[in-house]
Amino acid sequence: MSGEKTPPYPGGIAAILTQMEGRREALDFAPGEALPPYETPLAGLSAQIISDPDADPAEAPPFRSNHHRKRHALRRELTGRSELVFLNALLIAHLRKRAYPAHAPALFQRLWTEEGAALLEQLDPRWLVSSVTTFGDHGLSLVQRSVGLSLSTLFGTMKLYESERLYSGLPADRPFALDTRDRGSLPMEMDGYSLSGGGLDVNMIGRLWLEAEGDPVIQPLAHHLLEMLIADDRTVFRRMMTMRKRQARRAGARPKGDLSGNIAPVPASHRGLTPETLRWGLTSTIRAPLPEIARFAAHHLELGAAALQIHLDTPDPEAEAYLTRHPAVRVIQCDAAYWQASGRARPEAHQVRQAFNATQALRDGLGVHWLGHLDVDEFLLPQRPMAALLAEVPHAAAFARIAPAEALAPDDGLPHRFKTTHKHAGQPKAVLQEIYPTFGAHLYGGFLSHTSGKVFARTGIEDTRLGLHRLKYRGADASNRHRLGEVWLGHLHARSWEQFRADLEFRRTRGSYRKGSERPEMGQAELIGFLTEEEGDAGLRALFDEVCADTPELRRRLAAYGMLIEPPFDPDAAVTRVFGRAP
Repeated sequence: MSGEKTPPYPGGIAAILTQMEGRREALDFAPGEALPPYETPLAGLSAQIISDPDADPAEAPPFRSNHHRKRHALRRELTGRSELVFLNALLIAHLRKRAYPAHAPALFQRLWTEEGAALLEQLDPRWLVSSVTTFGDHGLSLVQRSVGLSLSTLFGTMKLYESERLYSGLPADRPFALDTRDRGSLPMEMDGYSLSGGGLDVNMIGRLWLEAEGDPVIQPLAHHLLEMLIADDRTVFRRMMTMRKRQARRAGARPKGDLSGNIAPVPASHRGLTPETLRWGLTSTIRAPLPEIARFAAHHLELGAAALQIHLDTPDPEAEAYLTRHPAVRVIQCDAAYWQASGRARPEAHQVRQAFNATQALRDGLGVHWLGHLDVDEFLLPQRPMAALLAEVPHAAAFARIAPAEALAPDDGLPHRFKTTHKHAGQPKAVLQEIYPTFGAHLYGGFLSHTSGKVFARTGIEDTRLGLHRLKYRGADASNRHRLGEVWLGHLHARSWEQFRADLEFRRTRGSYRKGSERPEMGQAELIGFLTEEEGDAGLRALFDEVCADTPELRRRLAAYGMLIEPPFDPDAAVTRVFGRAP
């Protein structure tokens, strides 16, 4: 019929597949040519610089094969970059084809497993996207393939619509005017995105972030790309947020579900911080014997804390006199005068007191750039200096989350071994029943304590509140976060059976085992309640022995799944070095 419209792809899906396959012919090799073998040494490639291929007779034309042609083009493009970057690009070029050397997928996987951190530092956005696309085609796990394909689709779609936007005449950082909206329908009968309350963007980015946490190889790459995406001022996400704000101003109200209101603005003074210039500190509200406070303080002062503000929930002048011998320690006695001066009555719940005190410390700043909020039984266990780790947090992130590691309880003395959750070790949930045969199905991650970790927040951001596990901005959870790697939060939650049993009643009524607490993984409350009522101490002891006790059997099972951590940890020795004597 003359009125029929010409389809955008004549021939339909068959023609699309034919065209796609036509671009996937394998790269051939000339005699003597090959990809580097699987066993090729990778260490040191990041420091080897590519020189002009035309100046090297072995690289220059005439081309002996398609592999030689592609290799030459890549080396010309990447001249001045590292051999590590080149090897990643060469593997991607082959893996995009219909056929490729048999070891290419394994070598690509090994490259990102062993040198992922260096690649994230050296690759530009284009090659980062190409890398995650290759995971979508050749990932070893379901998570790698699903995250890779999803991000590849996201960035491919962005490239299409951003290229079309160029013809609008508007720059990438300028949103469309609200009055120019066309009233026509969207393709495929889709509902339009709601500026006032739409959550498509948040759900899409958030689900990709969480899905990537299931695989330790692709997680750093995927999270890095998503952080770059939400920090870029030239994307549809930022343009939509600006349009949402404009619409809200017209309506005289804040838009429902406004994610832009949850992005806490990072001060410009935080840009360019180095490990040498960055200062970090801790705040804690504590009700504990002085020896425990001293261990907490000494351990973190030795790690380089520039400020340590301790709120004594129960006033103790002796503790203040001992701790403040170190110039970085500031002690606040939370007595009646303190709460009267605060302008509010002393909150009954200790969690509320903790959050109030932490927020006051954050607003004061304490002369640091980053402030962490920990409990007295929580200890940072970094693999590198904390200042170096915090200096590497993307500038767009207002806070950084640290994953927890729960201490195993030895027969005597302080714990020296810790365990992670299955999630933070990149393991499926099913391993919990292998590790904890009786109770693994009832405890999230195999932990009795919290699994959400704790946060470090940037100082100098107005209208923020620092809680137990989160940072709030303008009354809602701040969304611009970063997961801090190479550090664990060692939690001495159950150091011994005696301590676990002594703390049980408090934790069940007012602490972490109570029903209705803010923790999402509340199997503990029901399980411990059942054991207490049905089996008494015998049932509770069985739980402790299987889940908490530092036994060779538990260590062996944890180690088999990469969930055992044995960091250097001796807070008693730190007390002597920092304070001169134990209290």
